[in-house]
Amino acid sequence: METTKQLLETYYKGFAQKQGWESVISDDFKYTGGGISQTPLTGKAAYIEVIKRFSRVFQSMRVKQMIVEGEKASVIGNYDFKFPNGETINGDVSEIWTAKDGKLDSLTIFFDTLTFDKNTPK
Repeated sequence: METTKQLLETYYKGFAQKQGWESVISDDFKYTGGGISQTPLTGKAAYIEVIKRFSRVFQSMRVKQMIVEGEKASVIGNYDFKFPNGETINGDVSEIWTAKDGKLDSLTIFFDTLTFDKNTPK
């Protein structure tokens, strides 16, 4: 069984290339994104849809820092964003992961939601 670190390495390698990351996500994956009062999305298919939308605004990404303790991990991802309005920025996203039964099982992210709202059409 892959370790949490190996799962994350597979995920981020594929995520940076915008393909091949889905294999390490559990079927009942739980995703909480953005603001502090978000309701978690559940299910691999729902998360794939979130990433399809997110992939439209990030040009590239790299892992800045990864701390893994057993089945829990904290990652700082650094992203180059290009918004539909033409605005480009670089920003960090804090990503808190859990793994379970050899798959990534949940993700909670924190980022500058105000910049996203300001630069993304409704």
